[in-house]
Amino acid sequence: MYWFTADQHFNHKNIIKYCNRPFKTVEEMDETLITNFNEVVKPGDVTIHAGDFCFDSRKEGVYRTYVKPLNGTHIFLRGSHDRWLPKSAKRVWTKTIEGQYVIVCHYAMRVWEKSNYGSWMLYGHSHGRLEPYPNQWDVGVDYNNYYPVSFEQLKEIMKGEAK
Repeated sequence: MYWFTADQHFNHKNIIKYCNRPFKTVEEMDETLITNFNEVVKPGDVTIHAGDFCFDSRKEGVYRTYVKPLNGTHIFLRGSHDRWLPKSAKRVWTKTIEGQYVIVCHYAMRVWEKSNYGSWMLYGHSHGRLEPYPNQWDVGVDYNNYYPVSFEQLKEIMKGEAK
């Protein structure tokens, strides 16, 4: 199964205040995000992280502290604060899943590849502050109750039956 998420901002104390997150400490936030993630993502699943995963520049520390505890396989896209990723890290990910073309980027696009043909555009960065747009979804944790979003959930969301 595929999962999508963004804007965890692990180890970023000020994001609690900036986004009015319901956590008292960065440790509580990090622990909750890991717990929520592992509650739904299983070891065989694949998660696309659409940027701003961690507010840290130490690659080994990020892997040990934040990536390793998470279930599944991970694809990381570069966001605004991903100094731990190499500069060559991808900014856009595309794939056809069950016949549905999906494009993922940290930043929302007004038009995107195959947008005239029903493709989906998944993004982060806005922390739930953008108005909904057809065939787009903010997969950031702030907009999705601090959980990743599954492809199965997105099928319902894109039909307009959820959220």
